[in-house]
Amino acid sequence: MSPSPMRIRSRALRGVTEFQVIMPHPMETGLRRDEAGEPVARHHITDVVVTLGERTVFAAHFSFAVSRDPLIVFRVRDAQVGQRLQVVWNDNLGQQRSDETVIA
Repeated sequence: MSPSPMRIRSRALRGVTEFQVIMPHPMETGLRRDEAGEPVARHHITDVVVTLGERTVFAAHFSFAVSRDPLIVFRVRDAQVGQRLQVVWNDNLGQQRSDETVIA
């Protein structure tokens, strides 16, 4: 599991709330070689699910071709102050991270 928490920001824009989430993760493609010339094992996020309260507002399936520390940006209508936003990712090694914030 990544030791660093995700950074989640929100901004209200005329009835729509924009969320920005940075997910610290190495996102190794399996194509790179280390200093000794050995291949670095593939290690990447495979699935992301974001829920706002009880409803899923964003879901994605990632491949190994996503850069390190991915940033996702999405907009949601009818997000209310005080609602809990939860972001969960799973990776190809079976690791999982979950972080949440309350909309202020």
